[in-house]
Amino acid sequence: MAGRVGSALQSGPAVACMKILLTIFNFIFWVSGVAVLGLGIWMKFELFLYMELTSVYYDFAPYVLIGVGSAIVVIGSFGCLCTFKGHSSLLYIFSLFLILVFVVELATAVSVFIFREKVEDGFSNGFSEAMMNYGVDEDKRKAIDGIQAGLKCCGKESYDEWYRMNWTGPTPVDRVPSSCCRVKNCDGTGDQNIYTEGCFNMLSSFIQSNFTMIGGVAIGFAFLQLFGAFLSCCLAKNINKSKYEQMA
Repeated sequence: MAGRVGSALQSGPAVACMKILLTIFNFIFWVSGVAVLGLGIWMKFELFLYMELTSVYYDFAPYVLIGVGSAIVVIGSFGCLCTFKGHSSLLYIFSLFLILVFVVELATAVSVFIFREKVEDGFSNGFSEAMMNYGVDEDKRKAIDGIQAGLKCCGKESYDEWYRMNWTGPTPVDRVPSSCCRVKNCDGTGDQNIYTEGCFNMLSSFIQSNFTMIGGVAIGFAFLQLFGAFLSCCLAKNINKSKYEQMA
């Protein structure tokens, strides 16, 4: 009898400790879901304008992020419920959901690394096409103006590319769009008044650095799900063990 009591006392603090750890994990997991959901919404309503400049942009990408983020929020809420209720069967189900999320996130991270160069090439081709259609396509014009003003650059490789394009009419002109201006009310001429560095090198550096960071974070967070699944299974096992000891 004394041995059973001692074992029950040992399993009690263990269960409490694992509940605290799993609660902390669920909170981090839930917040990450909100972040992914927000990223998807931002991509849908803000970033899509700039993605008009790439030839490899997939319209469904924001919806995938919104769907994954929403699923993580729901699963995280379900995990909190499982932790507080202490039902072993629900905890096992929660661990299966976490393993599924792990597979999805790992596949996403691998895709980011694989398609990084394709996205870069897509921007190269798309930017050239957008410059040629600058005067007739309002979406392309807004995207280029946003990037040139935001990154403080002009043209794809160099500002003088605009001089060789008929972006204002039937013939080329020796000036650049107003989004290339360093100062307000410039007429688009004079090297001292406009940005001279091309945008593609800046976009390439941005893609390389940020895609690597996003892929690395996604891989790291994916493996965190395995820790959560392991913790959930351990908690379920200890809850079952504690119930058996109380009945014995």
